[in-house]
Amino acid sequence: QVQLVESGGGLVQPGGSLRLSCVASGSAFSINIMAWYRRAPGKQRELVAGITRGGTTDYADSVKGQFTMTRDNAKNILYLQMNGLKPEDTADYYCTAKVSLSRWSVPTDYWGQGTPVTVSS
Repeated sequence: QVQLVESGGGLVQPGGSLRLSCVASGSAFSINIMAWYRRAPGKQRELVAGITRGGTTDYADSVKGQFTMTRDNAKNILYLQMNGLKPEDTADYYCTAKVSLSRWSVPTDYWGQGTPVTVSS
């Protein structure tokens, strides 16, 4: 099993920055695609950004140029650097990963518990 634990959320003023972290722990053969999703109050969950194991990234149009995702494969940590935060970025942010528990197993999706981000003056 794999556990994902997010941290780094909090209250920030508009224009401020936060860096979210997601630490993956447990027993896995390979952690493949990782991604950040968010769910704003009263809205559906949306994809924020995704990254392959090789470092290829893709971002939602709403955060391109504002957020930067990186990962440390050696430490199994996923980061999301969020700059120029806006009130509309307020949401619970979730980390997810596709994990292969063995060489031949079908990748399984794991999710963290989420970390709240509030952008307000």
